[in-house]
Amino acid sequence: MLKPVNPATGVALPEVPSLDAASAAAVIDRVAAGFVHWKQRSFRQRADVVMNMAAAMRDAKQELAERMAMEMGKPLAEGLGEVEKSAFCAEYYAEQAEAFLAPESLPSDASNSYVQYPPLGTVLGILPWNAPVWLALRFLAPALMAGNTCVTKADPHVPATAQHLTALFHSAGLPADVMDNLPIETADVGAAIDHPRVKAVSFTGSSVAGQRVAAQAAAGLKPAVLELGGSDPCIVMADADLDKAADVVTLSRMINAGQSCIAAKRLLVEASVYDRFCDLLRQRFSAIVMGNPLDTRNQLGPLARADLRDALQRQVMDSIAAGARCILGGDPVAGPGYFYPPTLLLDVKPGMPVFEQETFGPVLAVTPFSTFGEALDLANATEYGLGASIWTRDDKIIQTAITSLQAGQVAVNGIVKTDPRLPSGGIGRSGYGRELGPHGIREFVNTQQIWIA
Repeated sequence: MLKPVNPATGVALPEVPSLDAASAAAVIDRVAAGFVHWKQRSFRQRADVVMNMAAAMRDAKQELAERMAMEMGKPLAEGLGEVEKSAFCAEYYAEQAEAFLAPESLPSDASNSYVQYPPLGTVLGILPWNAPVWLALRFLAPALMAGNTCVTKADPHVPATAQHLTALFHSAGLPADVMDNLPIETADVGAAIDHPRVKAVSFTGSSVAGQRVAAQAAAGLKPAVLELGGSDPCIVMADADLDKAADVVTLSRMINAGQSCIAAKRLLVEASVYDRFCDLLRQRFSAIVMGNPLDTRNQLGPLARADLRDALQRQVMDSIAAGARCILGGDPVAGPGYFYPPTLLLDVKPGMPVFEQETFGPVLAVTPFSTFGEALDLANATEYGLGASIWTRDDKIIQTAITSLQAGQVAVNGIVKTDPRLPSGGIGRSGYGRELGPHGIREFVNTQQIWIA
């Protein structure tokens, strides 16, 4: 059984039956059989279905947002925005997939030689709990439009959200033998990866779990895309628009209660504006209203699980013991639920847990620097490489940062975010492969050379 818990109250939600091994294999077999007819549909025919999926999500956005609030604590306003973004992703690939996968002519000694991009078959998407609608669509929209069939294994803490989303898609005309949900225990994921009719794997989650998925997929010679953890640096130079930077840094760190892989987590601030900028952050963090995610007056919900809250608290306490200075927050909220307050840790140095590890919660680690070169060294002093950002008006510094920051995404004077129109992914312990944009749809296709004498 899958046993979700409402993180705002700590009260158990209705249990959802999980599939046994035989039933899970039967779902994969059925979806694999559907590949025969789905790959033969034209792009226009697939697009009609995917557009209907987008419309169905918009029609049901309130119910989807409420389920996310109940199962993983996302504030209602954020959940509504997540559904809108997911619908846009579906529409984007419905409109662009044919152009992204158009055959490419390449001159050779043949009379005609080109590359085409047929689908691989059935792809397994292993999805996390922190954005259960968006991350499902980020996987499904390009994979389906490419002609693959899809099995989604949602996180066991958001089973009702996954069930509702799947039912919406089926009601919108997506055949059940083209995409289906796989409600299984985490311990049974390995068997799904090994299933002979699963041809590729997409995984979003922690770096440790990603290593296990990567090893198992590689053992079966199956391609995989891994979007893993991050410890994203954000550099603030003295000449930046400090008020705007403080607004965006606060948004980046607090959205989804800080439970986002691409959030700014390590803030590096030029020494001459360090105290001023920390005060701007304190003002903004102090104004955040925390509480029941179903109450639209609240901006910050709980962490998704008790163990996540406890792990975050250990990171904070160990960093304070090592010399970090806590000027706001730093202690779990007493009472029911898994609430953790906006927390500012100053004077953070390399070696402290909040500098070295991914912090998954509303905790910001702030470090001063004296020179731009020092800032770059601090930013790149990580095993992760998902996103990075910099705030400055100096064009020369911007160009140096763009060529020097070691990450899959670099944002200048803005927030690191995922956008269906642009590729997203990381390097190092943040994973490999790309999702979204024209690059993402080509991850699960056969780049097939055609040579005609």
